[in-house]
Amino acid sequence: MLVVTTEHIPGYEVKEVLGQVFGVVVRSRGIGGNLAAGLRSIVGGEIKEYTEMLEDARKSAIDRLVKNAHAMGANAIVMMRFDSSEIGQTMSEIVAYGTAMVVHPNGDAVS
Repeated sequence: MLVVTTEHIPGYEVKEVLGQVFGVVVRSRGIGGNLAAGLRSIVGGEIKEYTEMLEDARKSAIDRLVKNAHAMGANAIVMMRFDSSEIGQTMSEIVAYGTAMVVHPNGDAVS
């Protein structure tokens, strides 16, 4: 599955636009992680517990995005973006979204 943040994929021709597709994940840091992050925020610097949680959440959101696009019959997603929001004080929602398409290499595509 090709996943790009651009509108076009060089070397590929669009055969069909299937529509919007997304992958969403909601994550909560456990009480131990919240305590560690709270203590770390007192002294400043990167809060590695939250950074790791959000990186994992983005990877999961992309995995779900690809799974949903595949179920639609797509072999590419263009204009992929992330959005995020907070739910309460302990949960984060991460959404990966884009446009699902069927593309085929044209004569200029590189293998």
